Amino acid sequence: MPRPRRSAPRPRPAVVDPEVGREVELEIGPVAHGGHCVARLDGRVVFVRHTLPGERVRARVTETGSRFWRADAVEVLEASPDRVPSAWPEAGPGGVGGGELAHAALGAQRRWKAAVLVEQLARLAKIDREVEVEPAPGDDERGGLGYRTRIDLVADAEGRAGMRGFRSHDVVPLVAMPLASEKVAALAEAEGVWTRRWAPGARLELVAPAGDADPALLVDGTPWRKGRADTRPNARRAVTETLRVAASRVDGEFRYRVAADGFWQVHREAPAVLSGAVLEALGDVEGAQVLDLYSGAGLFTLPLAAAVGPSGRVVAVEGDARAVKDARRNAHDLPQVELHLGAVDRVLAEGDAGGSGVGRADVVVLDPPRAGAGRAVVDAVADRGPRRVVYVACDPAALARDVAYLGGHGYELTGLRAFDLFPHTHHVEAVAVLDR
Repeated sequence: MPRPRRSAPRPRPAVVDPEVGREVELEIGPVAHGGHCVARLDGRVVFVRHTLPGERVRARVTETGSRFWRADAVEVLEASPDRVPSAWPEAGPGGVGGGELAHAALGAQRRWKAAVLVEQLARLAKIDREVEVEPAPGDDERGGLGYRTRIDLVADAEGRAGMRGFRSHDVVPLVAMPLASEKVAALAEAEGVWTRRWAPGARLELVAPAGDADPALLVDGTPWRKGRADTRPNARRAVTETLRVAASRVDGEFRYRVAADGFWQVHREAPAVLSGAVLEALGDVEGAQVLDLYSGAGLFTLPLAAAVGPSGRVVAVEGDARAVKDARRNAHDLPQVELHLGAVDRVLAEGDAGGSGVGRADVVVLDPPRAGAGRAVVDAVADRGPRRVVYVACDPAALARDVAYLGGHGYELTGLRAFDLFPHTHHVEAVAVLDR
């Protein structure tokens, strides 16, 4: 007997939040981590983008929730003296993500980032510490523009190259990207990135090393050359990066092979700025054993090898297989370098069990991703008894949390520098020094 046919379930009507899209007038309070300021509406916290402390704005509600709301400032009723014409209007309300501070003067952007870093350290690590965010060389002269050696784009439904909106899957088409370096802009023009129509949803990665090396364009991971996909087996998928270091104990040039779509610092000056800061923070490490965690393609590994000299040892740990492959090429002639592939917490745990050779360390350098190192890694670092830990951080909250963990092991924050390596965004890079 045939079974009775079940009727298809009726689709539920979409729930429309009547508050989303509502425009409200707000008095803007202090900055908060994440690229927005704090305001209050009927006792409710509202995180507002595209504004500055002390302003009065008309804002459009973009999200609601039980804990807080989000909004975009769409009209400035009373402006801050730090407000300037946007350096990237397409990153304004309703536009692309990645330029949320383009309406603030560069000095105000750096004070904003310093305030967030100070607040996170005070709240999460119970440390009162002032810090000044330092500009990268050349940024003031360029107005904080033209610094990115790498940009990622995506094609919209009509095939136009653009970027996604903030907290959105929608693509906003662009005709330029003012944060891109001159070489990236030239590559985009040569390959017709802004003018041609790409396959909808195509991912475009443009890479142009700061030195004289050739740039690269990847489309959905495939190298692109002279307006077409380069499907040859030997098509170039890597770029050459050159680092010039002039620190007190290391003075030289280092060359790196890096996968074109792999990780490398995007600011043209970031590799030199951060390497110099790390080496100065370490002090004299000749003959020492240095543990280099989250080592990537070897950005710090090579200058660290020069710093420890032939009698020292650098043990580098990285979880990305492609980055370790590049690091092996970059450090192939450095016998004092030992590379380990694997998640940092797992490799350190194996070392504790006597399996990986990652044992004691005189000093530790770590440059974790945005989520930070976490308690397991911090505990494993402390167990190795380093006298000094140099922590390179791209997220103030993660840094403050891990500094607190290290404090539980007797480490004291003895040094802190911050660098504005992402102008016109809320991101800030910091180098913390902890001693025991």
